[in-house]
Amino acid sequence: MIKKIITLFKLGRKVAKSDILQITSKFHEPPFIIKIIFKILAFSFSENKKINSEQDEGERLSSSLESMGTTFIKLGQFLATRPDIIGNELSKKLENLQDKLPPFSTNQAKEIIKKDLGEENFNSIINLSEPVAAASIAQVHKAQIDDNGIIKDVAIKILRPNIKKIFNEEIDAMMLFAFLIESTIKKTKRLKLVEVVFLLKEITNLEMDLRFEAAAANEYSENTKNDIGFKVPQIYWNFTSETVMTLDWIDGVSIRETEELKRRNIDTNKLAEDIIQNFLRHAVRDGFFHADMHQGNIFIDTNGQIVPIDFGIMGRLDKMSKRFLAEILFGFIQRDYRKVAEIHLIAGLVPKEVPIEDLAQALRSIGEPIFGQAVKDISGGKLLKQLFDVTEKFNMQTQPQLLMLQKTMVVVEGVARKLNPETNIWVTSKPILENWLKETKDPLNTINETINNTSEVIKRLPEFPEIMDKANQALTYLANGQIPQNSNSYMALNNKKSEMIAFRNQSVIGILVLVIIGLLVF
Repeated sequence: MIKKIITLFKLGRKVAKSDILQITSKFHEPPFIIKIIFKILAFSFSENKKINSEQDEGERLSSSLESMGTTFIKLGQFLATRPDIIGNELSKKLENLQDKLPPFSTNQAKEIIKKDLGEENFNSIINLSEPVAAASIAQVHKAQIDDNGIIKDVAIKILRPNIKKIFNEEIDAMMLFAFLIESTIKKTKRLKLVEVVFLLKEITNLEMDLRFEAAAANEYSENTKNDIGFKVPQIYWNFTSETVMTLDWIDGVSIRETEELKRRNIDTNKLAEDIIQNFLRHAVRDGFFHADMHQGNIFIDTNGQIVPIDFGIMGRLDKMSKRFLAEILFGFIQRDYRKVAEIHLIAGLVPKEVPIEDLAQALRSIGEPIFGQAVKDISGGKLLKQLFDVTEKFNMQTQPQLLMLQKTMVVVEGVARKLNPETNIWVTSKPILENWLKETKDPLNTINETINNTSEVIKRLPEFPEIMDKANQALTYLANGQIPQNSNSYMALNNKKSEMIAFRNQSVIGILVLVIIGLLVF
């Protein structure tokens, strides 16, 4: 526990000497005691760094978090998805937080590969390059492997040395700080700060086992293998471990290089439609979608296929959520607001006593203004956000997995609009939603569903079945933003709380004993 206090002190110094508190104070005024603590921690005989006045508040906040390393980068990214805790405005400021750090040496990378994959597999790797990309948790190298006598170009992702140890020490110290805040400032209890930090720890630790990401990529590949014009890189399990992941190298162009795509005679208007349609297809058909589809994670290969990369954040929808999503969006496309209201009632998303006409009228107030906008201003993601805001007034149950999808949809639409500003979201979405709804209502499809589900489960099992279970648990954490009760994680959280309560009580007793001794002696 003493080690945690020392780590917490070091982290506090980092925060206090940055301008994080100054920026966040403009959105949420921190308690007076917190200001005093950070004033003391910030004391230094050296001159403080000057603030870059050319940057806006969001850029300065992101820069400060980036400069403080992995734990703060991950905390910032996580809080960007939790406007319920930090508010919408501050959440938006954190959305553009970059995940970049200087690379570690190639010699270190080679040592990690040799240790994790064994001498034989290490010797099968040819021409390992210098790092081509470096983030807070891992970095990527280009290489070639001898895969059963066939030389293949691959990307090798390697975790940073000691990253788990460093992260867990720092996050445990943050959890202690969250506990102390909750204990001293009662109104913060509703924010469940300890649970939030613990959840970040659980998710990031799962992200630090690259077998989980490999399992997600494997499932995604199986789901989409028959999707024309869409390709997920193959995972090479013999060259994949907890700290190393090997997959196909993509020879292609980043989707952000619009002019280069046009130079290669790729129809960017068609590409914009394909990106939206593939995203919706994966969400409503498979219930499993890439939840980090920004421009840096999408490439177009030499065959003109869309190739996503980085499978650390994936979204999952259950059967009811898939149906709900498709019916809602299709209902808005048809401008059938009563039908959308009926879906809410049938699915039990709003109480049965809610008058259907009132709900339909509220939904019309969202839909009609959207249809009056220019094509370039129409957004399915923004529609869903407005929908959640309005239906909350009718006591609609929160659907965290749909919130994750809504955020991703906004990003995907933004990517499509960069390729073609006049992309019509509704026209593009309609055939995908229409076809899926038609298929799910088809009696033959219903009869075969059980057989298909069984074969799909068997087909999608990777070489590490227990990893798939944990990967699914990670996706559940991400989607729901909470730790399920009766899980090992929930028990671990309670153990942590008990440990911190014991520490607090012992500290109080220790201080009392010192006071008593002081009174007796002096």
